Amino acid sequence: MVRRMSMLLLITALLGACATYPDRTLQRLETLPQRYSQFDAVMAWETKTVGGNTVVDGVIRNIRYHVMYDVEIWVSVLDAAGKVRSRSVGYIVPSQLNLDQSTGFTVKLPMVAEPGTRLRFTYKYRASEGGDDRFGSGLGRPTDWMQSFETAVPAR
Repeated sequence: MVRRMSMLLLITALLGACATYPDRTLQRLETLPQRYSQFDAVMAWETKTVGGNTVVDGVIRNIRYHVMYDVEIWVSVLDAAGKVRSRSVGYIVPSQLNLDQSTGFTVKLPMVAEPGTRLRFTYKYRASEGGDDRFGSGLGRPTDWMQSFETAVPAR
């Protein structure tokens, strides 16, 4: 009986050691103050002013494709007439984002965007559904995609 109890305790301890850690990127995606969701991706971010620059710091999650790769996130500051005053890009690392995977991004704009200023986000990527491997990449036939949306800098 003691031997069985010891084995049961040992198995419980070993199984407990297999516990996983929480996905901090996913937790961050859920807690950032600004959000955008579309059929292919979910994004969340915060906008900060750092030393005369506007920094957009966020997370993007692939919710549609087997693989997204070469993801670029462009952010433009717009004036009252909708003209671009400043524009910058952030590239995600790793360059390949698998289905249900999240990663961080940062875009630094060389000007201060005051609360209420409109920002245009544009994200571009190549995607694969998997399966068709005519190009020998293992990623299937690629699809180029681009999506954009506008939002305002929130009050601080």
